Amino acid sequence: MDDRAGAAAPRWERMEPDERRDQILARARALFSERPYASVSTAEIAAAAGVSRGLLNHYFGTKRELYLAAVRQMLTVPPVPVPSFAGGAGVRERIGQSVEGWLELLGRNRETWVAALEMSSSGGDPELERILAAAREVAVDRMAEVVGLAPAARARPEVRAAFRGYSGMAEATTREWLKHGRLSRPQVRLLLEEVLVHLLDRVVPDLIGPVP
Repeated sequence: MDDRAGAAAPRWERMEPDERRDQILARARALFSERPYASVSTAEIAAAAGVSRGLLNHYFGTKRELYLAAVRQMLTVPPVPVPSFAGGAGVRERIGQSVEGWLELLGRNRETWVAALEMSSSGGDPELERILAAAREVAVDRMAEVVGLAPAARARPEVRAAFRGYSGMAEATTREWLKHGRLSRPQVRLLLEEVLVHLLDRVVPDLIGPVP
């Protein structure tokens, strides 16, 4: 037993603060994505990360702050919801790749995403709402990029407004899939792809006229 304790000490010493923080955050994200927020305790997260609750609190303060860090990381690594412009691919193909990548991300972080949407909709956490609002604006920027409308989105508020509306629909649709099970993942993908294609083909031109 003493040998095991002695062997563990060097590993603790070698881990840099940033590495330790990332380790705790990774374990927290795994637990938050498996179970509802309320059912995950800081003691459980600390045990999974192999640290004391005191050290966990040193890095993150409270469970809420740790959860916010997990949501922030989920929404920024990788970028949400679309990858960079894929040269040579058609618009529909790029949309399909983008939607699939986003659904894969959400599927891996099911409970974290659902809890974030519910906490945000209740209006009880302004900081969480700021995190989500910033992520939504990034989503609009990258959505415009992937469909080739980045200049129009920067110049015309109608285009950004339309993409924001689409993002709201996408959030609601994924909640129907992940929380309620009223839609399957393939059905969600079909809806998101077809609605975005229609938005580009019919709605945007009617809103602002032909885009140069």
